[in-house]
Amino acid sequence: MSAGTISHAVALPSIASPALWTITVAALVLLLSLDLILTRRPREERMREAVGWSVFYLLLPVLFGVYLWADHGGGVAAEFFTGFVVEKSLSVDNLFVFMLLLAAFAVPQALARRVLLYGIVGALVLRAVFIALGAAALQSGTWAFLLFGAILILTAGKILKDVMTGHEQEVDISSMRTVRLVRRFVAVTEDYRGSRLAVREQGRLALTPLALAAVAILATDIVFAVDSVPAVYGVTEDPFLVFATNAFALLGLRALYFVLKGVLTKLRHLNHGLSVILAFIGVKLLLHWAHGVWAQVPEIPTLASLGVIVSVLAVVTATSLLANRRDRLRAAPERAGSAEPVQEPAGER
Repeated sequence: MSAGTISHAVALPSIASPALWTITVAALVLLLSLDLILTRRPREERMREAVGWSVFYLLLPVLFGVYLWADHGGGVAAEFFTGFVVEKSLSVDNLFVFMLLLAAFAVPQALARRVLLYGIVGALVLRAVFIALGAAALQSGTWAFLLFGAILILTAGKILKDVMTGHEQEVDISSMRTVRLVRRFVAVTEDYRGSRLAVREQGRLALTPLALAAVAILATDIVFAVDSVPAVYGVTEDPFLVFATNAFALLGLRALYFVLKGVLTKLRHLNHGLSVILAFIGVKLLLHWAHGVWAQVPEIPTLASLGVIVSVLAVVTATSLLANRRDRLRAAPERAGSAEPVQEPAGER
């Protein structure tokens, strides 16, 4: 096989016109600005409000997918919905890490939604950068499919290893290089100062713990972008659809966090499923590259990919619920056996 076979340039088709890009980015900026206004004053998120916003942010991609179906056909819509399901699944896993970070920094509940919003804005910016880099890599040669496939398969192996060793639920703030670097060069206040990221103390600038929490979440966003962008490029090669799936998946995370906060810890098999999904998409990318070299190598259709991804998520959700129910049934007799019998007073016998 010649080097040219591996590295010939790839033209990335896109459905997006400059007008569609402009409308999409403008709508994104508008929604983020609205979120910034809503989170300006520190307060705890109300469950009814969080559910309402979560439903709204789930309806948006559905309506966008219907538009794609009507204007560009079922194939494009299927790519969008498949990419959205992948990104939303990875985002839910990201929420679990955010929850651990908020707990590690002891972020007050009234400030949690502000920190989450910082994380979402940072994630969107980083995803846009990685999407552009991914598009440039794909245009430079088909070797990018091999690279993306290898990244996803290695990531799947790491997630599975962390699950088996129990390390996926650990967050060590002291070991985060970004946090250590910030502390080395800038003073940090001992307590939170409302929603302020920085204050002046004794004539010098000092960051608040809220700023450190935002930095930690931004650092994890970089790791998430490395996983998620190749994953959605395994579903569609259209940079606009890759951006749209990432944007729609991230927009509703702030509200979804408060809806799923009590549920996240119960999805004990979610990472098992994500490792399977990432490995599956990695293999899909490798097959896509091989099909371009040897036409007889089969490719995995988008609808089949959507079916596999939804099935995996359904299975891990069901197994998580069954495992939780089994643990509750096992714990019930133990609690009953540990209860000491009540002693009646001697005079009442």
